[in-house]
Amino acid sequence: MNVSINHLAESGINVSFKKDTSLRSFDSLTGNLSLSSRANTSTQLFQLLHQVSLITQNPLLEATLDLARFQTEEARAIAKIGLANYFAGAALLPYGAFLQAARDSRHDLELLADMFGASIEQVAHRLSTLQRPGAKGVPFFFVRVDHAGTITKRHSATRLQFARFGGACPLWNVHQAFETPGRFLRQLAETPDGVQYLCLSRDVSKPGGSFTAPVRRYAIGLGCEIAHADRLVYADDLDISNHGAFEPIGISCRICERRDCHQRSVPPLEQRLSVDHNHRGVLPYRIG
Repeated sequence: MNVSINHLAESGINVSFKKDTSLRSFDSLTGNLSLSSRANTSTQLFQLLHQVSLITQNPLLEATLDLARFQTEEARAIAKIGLANYFAGAALLPYGAFLQAARDSRHDLELLADMFGASIEQVAHRLSTLQRPGAKGVPFFFVRVDHAGTITKRHSATRLQFARFGGACPLWNVHQAFETPGRFLRQLAETPDGVQYLCLSRDVSKPGGSFTAPVRRYAIGLGCEIAHADRLVYADDLDISNHGAFEPIGISCRICERRDCHQRSVPPLEQRLSVDHNHRGVLPYRIG
């Protein structure tokens, strides 16, 4: 972090740390950048690099946003946050060095977090972006969900694409991560299209910094198709050759066509239903 602070100091930006609820606050008139002293070091560094992007790369950010032709200023402003976040992640976890470290560690998220001074969530998200032509990493999907099951972050370099709205499949192990804080959960899963995945999940809830402050509860999911499992340390003692070890999961109930799922909450959109008032199975209706 000292390197980044020194870089800002050379540009006339003064960095200070305050016990504040705001993670980051920058005054463009005075050049004062305030970071929350309550945040952990990886969050402070990420927010610092985010501001570096806004200060040093603003022309590039604006030119990129011009290409998108947003319909509203609000959408453009939100997208700019995403671009600055991507810069911060790339600066914190440089592509070449991070890709090599990921390969060497067999994608051990805790080792990578310690090596680069990043959080587990930052490492998992970065792993899902390593698809540069000529230097591709394992294609991962990454997702973050809140305690209600709502997807708050998503990125996928795999065939698995998450629903834009609503929650994720309740059979997916990411929902169980809240029950086992501080531990990785592993799951062999198969989607309705027959594609098999190795899925990891972990609670990444964030304390508020005091007894009375609310805790932000999240869990992350990271996974890859089973063909790449041998490149992950998490697969070493799993029987990936046993088809029966794979749990059937879906994307969301509305687009999942599994007929006998005991966790189905609503019928699929594109299937007809039949109802027999004199018979009741797992569901109160039959699909198809």
